[in-house]
Amino acid sequence: MSKMKVLIADSINEKGISELEEVAEVVVNTTITPEELLDSIKDFDAIVVRSRTKVTREVIEAAPRLKIIARAGVGVDNVDVKAATERGIMVINAPESTSITVAEHSIGLMLALARKISIADRSVKEGKWEKNRFMGIELNGKTLGIIGMGRIGSQVVVRTKAFGMDILVYDPYISREAAEEMGVTVTDLETLLRESDIVTIHVPLTPETRHLISDDEFKLMKDTAFIVNCARGGIIDEDALYRALKDGEIAGAALDVFEEEPPEGSPLLELENVVLTPHIGASTSEAQRDAAIIVANEIKTVFQGGAPRNVLNMPVMDSETYKSLKPYIELAEKMGAIIAQALPGNIEKLDVTYCGELAEMQFDILTRTMLQAILNPILTEPVNLINAPSIAKKRGVMVTEARRSESDGYRSIIMARAVSDRGEFSVEATHIKEPTIIGINGYRVDVKPEGTMIIARYRDLPGTIGAIGTKLGEHGINIATMQVGRREIGGEAVMVLKVDQSVPSDVIEEIKKLENVDDAVSIEL
Repeated sequence: MSKMKVLIADSINEKGISELEEVAEVVVNTTITPEELLDSIKDFDAIVVRSRTKVTREVIEAAPRLKIIARAGVGVDNVDVKAATERGIMVINAPESTSITVAEHSIGLMLALARKISIADRSVKEGKWEKNRFMGIELNGKTLGIIGMGRIGSQVVVRTKAFGMDILVYDPYISREAAEEMGVTVTDLETLLRESDIVTIHVPLTPETRHLISDDEFKLMKDTAFIVNCARGGIIDEDALYRALKDGEIAGAALDVFEEEPPEGSPLLELENVVLTPHIGASTSEAQRDAAIIVANEIKTVFQGGAPRNVLNMPVMDSETYKSLKPYIELAEKMGAIIAQALPGNIEKLDVTYCGELAEMQFDILTRTMLQAILNPILTEPVNLINAPSIAKKRGVMVTEARRSESDGYRSIIMARAVSDRGEFSVEATHIKEPTIIGINGYRVDVKPEGTMIIARYRDLPGTIGAIGTKLGEHGINIATMQVGRREIGGEAVMVLKVDQSVPSDVIEEIKKLENVDDAVSIEL
């Protein structure tokens, strides 16, 4: 088997390259042009970039071997994640690598504002000694407002508590319990802006956060307040910021990121009450080293058949959650395979309900696994956990997920119902030491999903079961086990037979023609 091949398209720490060389052929070309990348990407299984190289849809579509796009850092603005997802390519990053570095830079900018360090430095270098001009403030006793309480925001909390600051947090996704544990107060954005002496931003740039802070927000702030942004340019409306600083609505601002980088011609460059740095929040040797090692190890994990932690376009879970879900991942795959073979026609809808303990867990990976098993046999394009939802959507398959606390005496159950243009099929399953099918089309059964199975729908009349067994015997097919599910004597019933060899399609057709047999299908697992 040939060695995997990795392209390092931007400069990364040597330690990351050394890690990758243990499992792959590594090509380093940190001056590669867009044209050269487009021409050569077809030969690589993974690419590592920072911010210089753009991995566009055109590049992705020219990369039949590509399995991983790794960003040695946090933001993936230079990667077309949607196109990668559609092609089943993992996009990974190293979010934890810069948490401390960016938090420290944010605090450095707060201190620079509070003590007027940058303009005082300039003054002294100009030969002046203007002590009275640079009267500052202490951070002790001041209120810090943190917008976004993720990895970086949390690190800011830990460090600014040492300064004796009171901390307000605006983050719709943090629980009050988690906030109490960290000793911060969760509030709404308006209250945070009104009450904070310093506001620091730690959220991603999204359509919802673009110009999150603009004219109306600056009017809410104290005229003595400072604002710091080391997150992404565009979260603060820079024209509004300039007006607020000029009109004295706030006292100062510090920016490491800008709407346009570099911010050539920005009126902010003219103001003394602004501290500006050239997007260096993540620029420490430690952060760059850690980012390179993290993405290298993620790529190694994938190449060695493991599950990476920092995949942006598929569910991410901790090892304990994965361990708990692993038996159900196998179960979901088998359920999907059964649906794919049992239900004819084009699938239009898949409803999945998670019952019992699973209802409280992160089950998205189970739905993705089931979709993968359903779609792979009917499509020529490869379907994996990454692109399964987008391919389903593209094919018009409506997928719904539901939770139910009741689980009929089992710890957990997965219930799946699929609808096609030619009918519908449902299957229920659980895991009791091993995967077990406990329901088919609403009928109770107890079957281990493995090997070759025949599922037959028939009328529960004398001789029907015998006729099916006889037909299989005529063709030398031995029955290993049989399960029957019915609601009433003489009514419709479902039979699940496990047999010792594959069943030819013409034998299934003969069974379907038997008296009182409505349908039959052979399943290979």
